[in-house]
Amino acid sequence: MIDILQKLLAFAVTLGVLVVFHELGHFVVARLVGVKVLRFSVGFGRIVWSRRVGADGTQWALSSIPLGGYVKMVDEREGTVAPSDLPHAFNRQSVWKRIAIVAAGPIANLLLAVLLFAGSYMAGIPGQRTILAPPPAGSAAALAGFAEHDTVTAVDGERVQSWQDLRWRLLKASGEHDAAISVQRSDGTSATRVLALSTLTRSDWEGNFLAALGIRADLGAPLINETLLGKPAEQAGMRPGDTIVAVDGIQVRSPSDAAAITNAHPGERLTFTVLREGVEYHAELTPESSEQNGRRVGLAGMRLAVDPAVAERVSITVRYGVGEALVQGFRKTWDLSLFTVKMLGRIITGDASLKNISGPLTMADYAGQSAQAGVLTFIAYLALISISLGVLNLLPVPLLDGGHLMYYLAEIIKGSPVSDRVLEVGQRIGMAVLAMLMALALFNDLSRLF
Repeated sequence: MIDILQKLLAFAVTLGVLVVFHELGHFVVARLVGVKVLRFSVGFGRIVWSRRVGADGTQWALSSIPLGGYVKMVDEREGTVAPSDLPHAFNRQSVWKRIAIVAAGPIANLLLAVLLFAGSYMAGIPGQRTILAPPPAGSAAALAGFAEHDTVTAVDGERVQSWQDLRWRLLKASGEHDAAISVQRSDGTSATRVLALSTLTRSDWEGNFLAALGIRADLGAPLINETLLGKPAEQAGMRPGDTIVAVDGIQVRSPSDAAAITNAHPGERLTFTVLREGVEYHAELTPESSEQNGRRVGLAGMRLAVDPAVAERVSITVRYGVGEALVQGFRKTWDLSLFTVKMLGRIITGDASLKNISGPLTMADYAGQSAQAGVLTFIAYLALISISLGVLNLLPVPLLDGGHLMYYLAEIIKGSPVSDRVLEVGQRIGMAVLAMLMALALFNDLSRLF
């Protein structure tokens, strides 16, 4: 129950922050161009609390349905307007002012992401150096010539400092046939490896694609931190403090190595080579089968850790000054925005699964998990969702901000506003599209949950 409450609280904070910033974008620009704002509401439906502020008497309100918000401006299309307010009506503004007001909401979300990322970079983002373990024989990494103790320094010319950087750079290149990976070898010399990305399937990219490519971290043999009561690892006699040396004869050099092998063999018997107080023994177990994101994975029921001495050796903190942090924040926001558009395009063309569309249940789950992982992780989650909200609202779908911008573009081209009939048809289409997306997102949420 406590875990559920934490997730709901984290989700409420996420939704509240993003909605407030989005609507503040509309509000601030509307006031700047002279439009009178009647109400600023967080949530829809019946108003449960309100207060009037400012010379114009703008009503600031909290409403009963906390799934969004709105800014209500003076507009002749929505009711009678006092003669004194007519110059300040939204519908009487030039098309360029209306474009600025509507676009300000999504832009505010993108600017929020820039600030959140910049703040994280100034605080310092902890990570791990990209030191590689020997790649499995026959893997894309092995064929490209990667070797033990290679340190990745760049992907396609973009600097890499941590495993987080490396994952992101390769994910960005996922639509390409290969990627040029710069490495520093153990003898101090540099080299470039060409990594074939075309060997991966769509499901590989949606799972642990680094393991599928054969790119593994060199973190030493993982330690067992905890075994869950009644789960396969505990039943096999494995204990906290044990060191996992190999799984089915395959040497493991990090917790993710052991997890990748276990995940790939649901319901299949595996032999773990374990070191306990200097003595090596074998433990046999059968990972439980579980479905995650539409895939069957094996779970052994244990939590693994890195040897503290090794963790200290490979740890790194990525930190920038104010100016560079803002530049990096803008660059990260731009990259993620383009990637979001790219993923939407791949979903539409069938190159990516519809399971990537998530709804409020998954968002609440991830919000809770990120909050439990720490402040920086939660800030990164906020930034990511803010980007998604900004990009999605710019899509040319009626009822969304992008739909209104589409109408204004048509108005510029034809020299007059679109007809009421077009607006009505567009509204119906937009409602149908959004209803289908919401139904699909909820279906995916329930599929993950059960």
